[in-house]
Amino acid sequence: MSTPAVALTIAGSDSGGGAGIQADLATFAAFGVHGTSAVTAITVQDTTAVHAVHPTPAAIVVAQVRAVLADLPVAAVKTGMLGDAGTVRAVAELAAAGLLPRLVIDPVLVATSGDRLTSDAAASVLARELLPHALLVTPNTDEAATLLGTTRAASSAEQRAHALALLAFGPTAVVVTGRVDGDHRVDVLAHREQTVELRARSIPTANDHGTGCTFAAAAAAALARGADVPTAVELARDFVRGALVAAAGWRMGRGPGPVSHLLLGPATVPITPIPIPTNVPTP
Repeated sequence: MSTPAVALTIAGSDSGGGAGIQADLATFAAFGVHGTSAVTAITVQDTTAVHAVHPTPAAIVVAQVRAVLADLPVAAVKTGMLGDAGTVRAVAELAAAGLLPRLVIDPVLVATSGDRLTSDAAASVLARELLPHALLVTPNTDEAATLLGTTRAASSAEQRAHALALLAFGPTAVVVTGRVDGDHRVDVLAHREQTVELRARSIPTANDHGTGCTFAAAAAAALARGADVPTAVELARDFVRGALVAAAGWRMGRGPGPVSHLLLGPATVPITPIPIPTNVPTP
């Protein structure tokens, strides 16, 4: 068996196992990618709520990242819950130094339960200092609106406008996910070549905890294995749909249950890991 590609997630933990670091590592594994991690916060969380959050000091987050990068050939990096402005700025400095290859940013601002996970100050720093270094940014419609200081997109035109406005911060591509349009859910992918609307029928289920984390992690795993951005987004969408279908009948917990990570990634994921350049800056 060939050595797998390596991906790094920089995110908070979810003690309920449905989102955060736990979902990211499970998704990496489903794609045949070795997962590494830097924990930004410990959450006291179940399917009903986030009951408490204990942030990791920014210096310890950076130390985790540097330890991984110094030893393992990381091909893609995914960020999730970063929490406070200091941690966001520290991660942005790593990205600015060229240390976070194929960076996928999931701007986790609010949990599925409605609990706020990122401060307003941190969201502002994320938009101004971290987004410019991203290969792909994956906000849902609420997160996109928060980052832009506006209301949630209610039409295709507004969703496209939000994606393009976030693209103006400097990332290579933005996909604004999850607008409901009748019995469809609509994602809009904007990159420097074009803007594309991606539609699929909604999957009736209450078990949708972790969809955002899983989507971004799947995209990062596909990128680590050699996919380009549009392909990575399509593979991530397919994986999340499969995860929703597989968990639709589950009865797990008293709140919205998790999506299923007990899947294998799509067979169309490129098999050859991307060679890691030898001139990557030293962590």
